Amino acid sequence: MKALLKLILSFTLVFISIFVLMKFTGVITIEKVENWLLIAKDTGVWTLMFIVVVILMSDLLLSIPTLATVTLSGYFLGHLYGAIASLAGLMLVGVMGYLLSYYHGDKIEMRVLKTREQRLDARQNFAQHGIVMILFSRAIPMLPEISACMAGMTKMPFYKFIAAWSLSIIPYVLVCSYAGSISSLDNPNPAIYSAISVNIVIWLAWYATRKLGKHAKTIAN
Repeated sequence: MKALLKLILSFTLVFISIFVLMKFTGVITIEKVENWLLIAKDTGVWTLMFIVVVILMSDLLLSIPTLATVTLSGYFLGHLYGAIASLAGLMLVGVMGYLLSYYHGDKIEMRVLKTREQRLDARQNFAQHGIVMILFSRAIPMLPEISACMAGMTKMPFYKFIAAWSLSIIPYVLVCSYAGSISSLDNPNPAIYSAISVNIVIWLAWYATRKLGKHAKTIAN
């Protein structure tokens, strides 16, 4: 388990460094995302959807405020088109992270984990816990991208990754884009309440899954 945690920590440090850089330089902020969508509002639905997809895709490298972007997509595009654009963007983020790490992650893995035994241990542990990590990754910033990269690096079967990734983003996008679609500048409460509720539900689901897993192990022993 130590090898897996070491690998996750290495990815976390990279993503935190990117986040801090973006924060201090002000390259990407919630206000800027909102302004971009506001400027593009009159260009047509398809152009606006394309911009949402591009913004979310860049989350892999630029630490985009995902929750705010998905909510704003619902606000500017409506629930249906906002959800479609957000799902497309987040799906592409996951697939890109998986594929890049699948084909190029070995170099990083070998630098962080020096021995073959450590690398094998990390892969075995991620195979055991990776699905749960992906499913509940939306509860913590940067964890979704780290999970996607870890899945590719440890060679998780693509069908397992895409199934878990889909289950993690579909409810998230549907709820947040809907909240955005019924919010307004005068009444932002639906968006605020949905952001709080989504995180609480994910944390409770993770806690329940963890408890059930421990209970099952106790019964088995």
